[in-house]
Amino acid sequence: MYITNIKHLIDASAKMPEEMPAEARDLIGFLIQIIDTTTKTLPNTLTSTEVKCFKKGCDGQIKSALRPDNDEIHWFCPDCEEEGLINSWQGTGWDHRITA
Repeated sequence: MYITNIKHLIDASAKMPEEMPAEARDLIGFLIQIIDTTTKTLPNTLTSTEVKCFKKGCDGQIKSALRPDNDEIHWFCPDCEEEGLINSWQGTGWDHRITA
């Protein structure tokens, strides 16, 4: 299971650092897509997204949910069974929740 604090992977301006291996950039891009998609719909159970799995050789579609107990985003690939939790996404440029 991947457990990610997204703020550890972006710089002070909330962008990916310029100098980073391609594999790391791909993984961060994947996680950003999950945050972006999940915060638009705010599902509380694993729900299909249009995000493709990042694992080489897997063509699965990611399912994601916002955990109501701690506001982490849980993601899961039903094909390869990779999964993870993303925290500290609140307030990033990919947080689409409507705030009052």
